[in-house]
Amino acid sequence: MARKILLGALALSPLVVLARFAFHASDTLLFALAAAALIPLAWLIGEATEHAAEHTGAGVGGFLNASFGNAPELIIALLAVREGLPDVVRGSITGSVVSNILLVLGFAMIFGGDGEVDRRSLILQLGIVFFAVALFLVPSIPGWSGDPDMHGLAVLSIPVAIVLLAVYLVVTVRNLRVHREAPRDEAAAGAWTLPVSLGVLAAATIATALVSEVLVHSLEGFGESAGLSDFFIAAVIVAIVGNAAEHGGAVVIAHRGNTRLATEIAVASSAQVAVFVAPAIALLSWIVGDALSLSFRPVEIATMGLAALGVVFVVADGRSKRWEGFMLVGIYAAVAVGYLASGDR
Repeated sequence: MARKILLGALALSPLVVLARFAFHASDTLLFALAAAALIPLAWLIGEATEHAAEHTGAGVGGFLNASFGNAPELIIALLAVREGLPDVVRGSITGSVVSNILLVLGFAMIFGGDGEVDRRSLILQLGIVFFAVALFLVPSIPGWSGDPDMHGLAVLSIPVAIVLLAVYLVVTVRNLRVHREAPRDEAAAGAWTLPVSLGVLAAATIATALVSEVLVHSLEGFGESAGLSDFFIAAVIVAIVGNAAEHGGAVVIAHRGNTRLATEIAVASSAQVAVFVAPAIALLSWIVGDALSLSFRPVEIATMGLAALGVVFVVADGRSKRWEGFMLVGIYAAVAVGYLASGDR
């Protein structure tokens, strides 16, 4: 029954587009429709990823989910750059890194229960996040006592972005080779073929990008009526919305007992945001709008770095525990309250 409801709810995606462009609905209505439409899309991405993982293994499956899940976020961020909203872009990057490490991983552990995780892969990717945060300090520290959007910091961000992209390329190639060479079970009976899985992933990603754009378009009006700061909207609301695919997909997969893949999705997505999405946005911003500097606020640097470091200790034993999941979700809630209290610059 639930599956039929989710399949039927996919019709909300074209409805959202019509409401925005044909009927010019209010921001409140657009926000509600778009948020509802992301739920079945997240389920569909999780479904397709799990079928793809039957052929590729958990590591590559996590990479596929993170890649397809982060594509809409990249598009949304570039649209925000074009609109001249650098603080919103940086806030959404911060929120994506933190929410995937704490919120998505936490829910994956809660719904997956006790089980094994790929300790080596998770710690490697958390280390990558920590390395990225350390590099972010190069353009960030000068911005703490001046204008974070000055041209010089955008120029300084270019070599930082290039180094991060190089790290992403090297680690991705190496990680995929290791997972490809590792032994794995035969695909389960009834699993979709790999081309079908990838086709569904691509279609769901495009639909997610369109729906997410509509939702972000309505966020400003929603934020004004709710009295929320731009930073909180970006770091919490936009980040959660932009990562709806990973959030929903990881929970669905964990609930089905595949905790190993679910945790891989959460941490792989966070690493991709830090070493691929963030530097890609910084470089592409020179083309689509005003150049973006990777100059993050102290609260952003602190929460990203401490989240990555803390979760290393959680996964160090190679086990997923439900109580640890509740702890991670609780920590995320505390971070969100801190974002709310910090306000704008």
